[in-house]
Amino acid sequence: MHCIGMRASVSLLPIAFATVLMGQQGSTLEAGFTPPPGSVRMPAPASSFAHYLRNLRLLPAGAPVLLHDGSRKPRQDAHAAVIDLSVGRRDLQQCADAVIRLRAEHLFATGRQSEIAFDFTNGFRAEWDRWRAGDRIVVNSNRCSWERMAKVDSSHAELLRFLDRVFTYAGTLSLSRELKAAGDAPIAAGDVFIQGGSPGHAMIVVDQVRAPDGRNLFLLAQSFMPAQQIHIVRNPDGRFGDWYTAEGDRLVTPEWNFAWSDRKRWP
Repeated sequence: MHCIGMRASVSLLPIAFATVLMGQQGSTLEAGFTPPPGSVRMPAPASSFAHYLRNLRLLPAGAPVLLHDGSRKPRQDAHAAVIDLSVGRRDLQQCADAVIRLRAEHLFATGRQSEIAFDFTNGFRAEWDRWRAGDRIVVNSNRCSWERMAKVDSSHAELLRFLDRVFTYAGTLSLSRELKAAGDAPIAAGDVFIQGGSPGHAMIVVDQVRAPDGRNLFLLAQSFMPAQQIHIVRNPDGRFGDWYTAEGDRLVTPEWNFAWSDRKRWP
């Protein structure tokens, strides 16, 4: 827990653009967020992380962000939509944990369960393959070990119990070390803006479109402290609705700012 794209000389259409949000229950991110005029979504194979993120379900328009205890997040002006994904009842699924959750859900849904593994802050590797086989992680001071303590269980409910254990001992510091720098590669869905520390923060790119002038525009999602529902982050600039573009000397969001060099991606 705890939580560069190309610049072009041609401008996007200088008109106000409003993000269109569908109001019905079960709308997907793709259906709920219309690209700016002339922009097109990049192809995403059905098994890709980009496709999974683009098809995340949203709660109805206007839904508040709720904390893990069911209360409303004090700040309700920082989100454009709420993702229909559980947050749990404990203060665990914060910023880096939300990124881990989305990654794990994608791998689980696409039959790549053997790839579900995440580092704890102390460097211990928590592997879903071992957990679902019945092994459990025993923590003694700052040392971790595996012990066979349970029956075989590969269910989604058990995955969530595994992730709660990960959230307890992982965070922005461990995830920042686990990811690799994105460098000058174009921004893509699945990329993570992250600053490791205490506090640190992390946001994930959940969709990306190409503008007529070649620039990348993207949507961001986050959880925060205390643990709260994962939500699409509002863009305070507003020129292109809630789509962000890699302009200026930093990425400015309502609750955190990042350097462009803070962008990383999964190995």
